[in-house]
Order: sequence, then structure tokens, then C-alpha cells
Amino acid sequence: MEATVSFRGHGGGVEECSWASVAPASLQTAHPWRTFRWYRDQKHYSGTYWSATMRDHVIYESRLELSRLLFADFDPSVRAIVAQPFLLQTVLEGKARRHIPDYLLLTRQVPVVVDVKPLQRLSKPEVAFTFTWTRRAVESRGWKYEVWSEPPAAELENIRFLAGYRRDWLFNPEILDALRDADLDGLLLGPAMGCLPDLPEPQVRSAIYHLLWTQAFVTDLDRPLGPSHILRRAA
Repeated sequence: MEATVSFRGHGGGVEECSWASVAPASLQTAHPWRTFRWYRDQKHYSGTYWSATMRDHVIYESRLELSRLLFADFDPSVRAIVAQPFLLQTVLEGKARRHIPDYLLLTRQVPVVVDVKPLQRLSKPEVAFTFTWTRRAVESRGWKYEVWSEPPAAELENIRFLAGYRRDWLFNPEILDALRDADLDGLLLGPAMGCLPDLPEPQVRSAIYHLLWTQAFVTDLDRPLGPSHILRRAA
């Protein structure tokens, strides 16, 4: 499939080239394609999220997009998150087709182009058509294409909770180092909070949550996080 891509470069000007030739590095610094607006009685929930991955704010236009942002920020393989990264255009069935994906994730493996859509809307013919040709274009580059819908509720709530501990400068480096050196592998989360008895327990608890966010330690996130969760040292 022949397609062109347009994106807003670092200086804000629009750049256009063939989809087959655009480099991921060029898209990494792209500005959001659409103008970000708030208005009275709008039906979607928009905002900005401070991303630990980007060390900057990333926009979202719905609560579902915010959920995908949280998962991307939590994913250690993601190196960059770009919102509304480009306008993709092609001609199909004699008509010009245009689409702006919601996110581009640059990972350790291949770039991932993400569209966010509620599950109930995926069956709409116009949505299915657009996502089908977008997938063809993305995968023709050897990149990955993902359609993101509602995630498991418990996992989302756990990641949302841990995101409150994502700002690394808020944590005492000495406590973090002591926890990394401690024998916490296989220990329950509750008892782990008291593993450094000479230090303030609230600071130790917060530091453990930060290390769960950074995935220095991991645990089961498929059920609500609690004292009975087992900590494992990341492989």
C-alpha cells in the first residue's frame, strides 16, 4: 500500500514524506497533529499526564486514552510516547483516506502505533475499515499496530495507584538502595514494609511502591494490590 505521512516537526512546521521512508527518530519529536481544545459540555475527558518515561506531559482526549498512557508509562520497554504523532493518508477504492493514530510508542523492539477505541465501537463499519487499512500500512513497515480497548479493571487500578509513585526525585536514594539490596524476593508485601526497621515505615512503604512502578520488583497485578501480594525480584 502506498501512503504518505505528515507530521508537525520540532519547530511546529508540517513535514510530509512517504510512509515507507519516514524514520522513527523523525516522529519521536513530533507535536500533536490536532489542536488540543477544551470546551463547555464536551463529551470526552481531555487532559495532560506527566509521563515518567518522557519526563514531560503527554496529552490524552479520553479516559480510555489516559488508561493506555498509564500502561505505556509503566512498560519498561517503552522509550518514548508520542501523542497524535502523524496524519496517515492513502487512496483506497477511489477515495482519499486519512487517519491520525492516537499514540506512537517507541520501544526496545519495534515502533508500536496505537489506536484507542471503546470495545463497543470496534464493530462499526467505518471504524473497522479505517483500522484495517491502517494496520496494513503500519505492518508493511515491520512495525506493530495495536487497537486498545478497555483493560482489566484490577490491573488498571493497580497501575493507576503505582503511578502515584512514579516521580523518582521524591524518594530517598539510600532507602531505594537498601531495598534493592534487601532479601525481599518471595516476601509478602505487608511484612516487606517493615524490612528496614531503623527507617521511617511510611518512607519505606512509598519506596517499595516506587520500585514496583519501576519494576525493580514485580508482583501479581491481576487482583487488587494488598499485603498478601508476593514480591519477586525482576529477572
